[in-house]
Amino acid sequence: MPATNRGRVEQGLELLRQGLAPFIEREIRRALRQRQVGTDVLHTVAENPRQAKAPLAEWDAAALLRTMWDLWQSVFRFPLGPAERSLVSELRGHRNNWAHQKPFSSDEAYRAIDSAARLLTAVSAPQANELDALKTEMLRLRFEEQRRNAEKQKARRPLIESEAAGGLKPWREVIEPHPDVATGKYRQAEFAADLWQVHREEGADEYRKPDEFFRRTYLTESLSALLVDAARRLAGKGGDPVVELQTNFGGGKTHSMLALYHLFSGADSADLMGVDSLLADAKIPLLGRCGAWCSSATGSRRGSRRSRTTGPRSIPSGARSPGNSAGRRRTNASGPATSGRPVRGRHSPTCSGTTAPACCS
Repeated sequence: MPATNRGRVEQGLELLRQGLAPFIEREIRRALRQRQVGTDVLHTVAENPRQAKAPLAEWDAAALLRTMWDLWQSVFRFPLGPAERSLVSELRGHRNNWAHQKPFSSDEAYRAIDSAARLLTAVSAPQANELDALKTEMLRLRFEEQRRNAEKQKARRPLIESEAAGGLKPWREVIEPHPDVATGKYRQAEFAADLWQVHREEGADEYRKPDEFFRRTYLTESLSALLVDAARRLAGKGGDPVVELQTNFGGGKTHSMLALYHLFSGADSADLMGVDSLLADAKIPLLGRCGAWCSSATGSRRGSRRSRTTGPRSIPSGARSPGNSAGRRRTNASGPATSGRPVRGRHSPTCSGTTAPACCS
């Protein structure tokens, strides 16, 4: 058997020639008897006079297919139908590709041989069985090739990957779900954080309590940068006065504001998981329960959370307003606020809408 797709197509065209020649000769003789065509019919379809004088059995596949196409209306439309005419047109294209040395993929070679087998089946040629056997052999070769490729890809996988997959533990043995999830008491409504609810000391503990909040919060690079920047600003060591949070829904805007709220809520930063090392790496003094680094500059200590948000406070000399009402203008552009002037506008999470931070009063 030919070892290439081109060789298989060539073998298919030869079987097609052998099967079509008797059928074409028989149908032309019938058309001559019924006077559907003239006696010079072969001269009209032959490429040259020498071919017209030769027996049809000696014609090549291209001449036979051209004869069927040119004489379809007068001869071959009676025993065959539109489907067979489409096969004739398709096979003429396959033959031309073969004659012009064009390459054949496995799918194209199988398609050419299958079309030839279908046409020979329609004309009851015995060569159709040989073409079917050729098709089966091509399918077998294709399946073997796919199997070899799959084995090669499997052999290329690192052994360590297979070993790791074999020793992979179930996820329940590696991590333990929270009790509310494990017991089926989880409520999706509690998943949405509410800053106002936390300020009123309402809601779940993982949002309301600073230590529990940071115990369940993974400090990402962006969140860590936000906390350090805010701590530097309030410690008088730089930092941006206004930070605009722009994320899609569920991007962590409320969670970031909660982190700032709890960081300056009066909780000891040593009790907040990850915060103490974060501030230490940034060389910012740790926050005690009274906000030591902030109160040392003003000579006052923070009160309770409720006392810090009741009524306007005055900003001491040298302090800077966190922003204006639009939240856009940087405070450095307008200079420090004067002593005794109430703060109006947007402030840090430790302040109400018209109050300054208690640590600065």
